[in-house]
Amino acid sequence: MLHLYIGNKNYSSWSMRPWVLLRQAGIAFDELRVRFDSFEAGSEFKRTVGAVSPTGKVPVLVDGGLVVWDTLAIAEYLAETHPDKQLWPADPRARARARSICAEMHSGFTALRSHCPMNIEANLADTGALIWRDQAAVRADVQRLVDMWSELLQEHGGPMLFGEFTIADAYFAPVCMRLHSYALPLPPHITDYVQRVRALPGVRAWIDEALAEQDFRAFEEPYRLGR
Repeated sequence: MLHLYIGNKNYSSWSMRPWVLLRQAGIAFDELRVRFDSFEAGSEFKRTVGAVSPTGKVPVLVDGGLVVWDTLAIAEYLAETHPDKQLWPADPRARARARSICAEMHSGFTALRSHCPMNIEANLADTGALIWRDQAAVRADVQRLVDMWSELLQEHGGPMLFGEFTIADAYFAPVCMRLHSYALPLPPHITDYVQRVRALPGVRAWIDEALAEQDFRAFEEPYRLGR
């Protein structure tokens, strides 16, 4: 049995990617949720995850004696060990493109990630309006997403980026959460894609469980002091 270590579903965008991938693909796994208490060296979170992974970060996939960390490495491992699930596009050129956009997400979109941290439970439309007004880099990141997704949806005909659900859609699922929570302006066809991702059974399950957590973490809340 695969074991996936994750953080709080409301906040942990990195954890969301492999969890959604596994759930949406119908790959059995055990979830081990490690609550965010602090990211300091002596925190319970760091002690627990550090005992499993050398990075002390989530997500971590454990398969028997093998430990795989980093979302891209986990996605590649799952694609290799479950070829029947067709987690990457079948066409080599489309597959290379899917890997490219996942790598771009992995290392880029820093303004969007920094100014709009994932917070599924919160309604941050007012904050999003201020961010959109004041942060040109966020607007640039969103425009890049619009251009990328528009091209792929047109080329492959939807409903997902490469036709059917792939790793790419799981990888951008947390971005869809951000765009929704902060109500950032999007063209209608991109809003429709965001809603289709949110409606995927694997994504819907994550959202429902995030809402059920009711675990407010002040250090993950740059826009809300408490409640």
